[in-house]
Amino acid sequence: MALRFEILGRFNRARASQLTLPHFVCQTPLFMPVGTQGSIKGLTSSQLEDIGCQIILGNTYHLALRPTSELLNQLGGLHNFMNWQRAMLTDSGGFQMVSLLHLADITEKGVTFQSPVDGKPMLLTPEESIQIQNRIGADIIMALDDVIKTTVTGPRVEEATYRTLRWIDRCIAAHKRPHDQNLFGIVQGGLDPVLRDICVKGLVERNLPGYAIGGLSGGEDKNSFWRVVAQCTAALPEDKPRYVMGVGYPLDIVVCSALGADMYDCVYPTRTARFGTALVPEGVLKLKNRDMADDTRPIDPTCPCMVCKNYTRAYIHCLVTKDAMGSQLLSYHNLYYMMRLSRDLHSSIVEERFPKFVCDFLRQMFPKGNVPEWVCNAMEVAGINISSCCAPPSSCQENDSTYASQ
Repeated sequence: MALRFEILGRFNRARASQLTLPHFVCQTPLFMPVGTQGSIKGLTSSQLEDIGCQIILGNTYHLALRPTSELLNQLGGLHNFMNWQRAMLTDSGGFQMVSLLHLADITEKGVTFQSPVDGKPMLLTPEESIQIQNRIGADIIMALDDVIKTTVTGPRVEEATYRTLRWIDRCIAAHKRPHDQNLFGIVQGGLDPVLRDICVKGLVERNLPGYAIGGLSGGEDKNSFWRVVAQCTAALPEDKPRYVMGVGYPLDIVVCSALGADMYDCVYPTRTARFGTALVPEGVLKLKNRDMADDTRPIDPTCPCMVCKNYTRAYIHCLVTKDAMGSQLLSYHNLYYMMRLSRDLHSSIVEERFPKFVCDFLRQMFPKGNVPEWVCNAMEVAGINISSCCAPPSSCQENDSTYASQ
């Protein structure tokens, strides 16, 4: 095992910890930006350090195609290749093959897919996924799992759950760098509580360095989403990090942290930036809107990031539809927002003021008190009283919208 996990503070299920990895000492809860091919679009490694990024995520599938894991290995791993000295996590590659390539077929042997290079069939096995990730050299590597959307029902969910457990043993056997890299298992099981429980117990028996909750953020309703997170975090070990995959909405991160999760990743902050949208405490700010054309305020007057200090909404409005600089500035701001949110979550738990932080966060995002009902239910399970920032129960909305537009 190549990590140390120390809990520094708690509030009920929520916890703040120090996660020591080979390349960096991280503070959780934390958000990990997604760098598909060894880069976060529009930002340099030094800029990512400046905004406080602790771990970035690389996509094994894309890196294996270009520049190839063999080349990365020759050049001393992805850290050296992209000049990133802090921590890194790579996914298994399975999700991309299922989500990006419609001609993917999952069998007991592995994932067969059509090569985007020459169209020939290719096979990714658990063993090959781990071998590729061993060559890339990330601090945390993910097991190849049988990925299905949470909206899938029937016998396919059970098949994926048990196959994920069989594949974890093949991943463990193939892992040649356990003293340098931490292999995380992924909890599958769809929306079925029994299957989720079976998968959690099976993975915990393997005594892995950490655990991820997979198969969410794929179209399921928010009520189902938080219940799966709550079930899995309650059953996973206290002394190991818990990673909810594919979660990037700030509201979701606050809720999952209250339920005991530690780590998150998503393309959302940078992808929404490329569409001209900024993350702000009230939700989102759409810089393409016409009323931004003569607005001389910063994106967020409370934000100390380089973008908010130096540029106006009007300037960025002028850029977002015509110049790549617009999406770069918004990506910088959005990731700064996510890093600041991570730091605020950590410090509020350590300093024993987490309930106040949650209420202040919700009050800014939902000033009319119309906090979605699923958030109210999740916070009740988390043991956090949010009545001061909620309208009367009849006004609590069954509303899956994460943000109110400004």
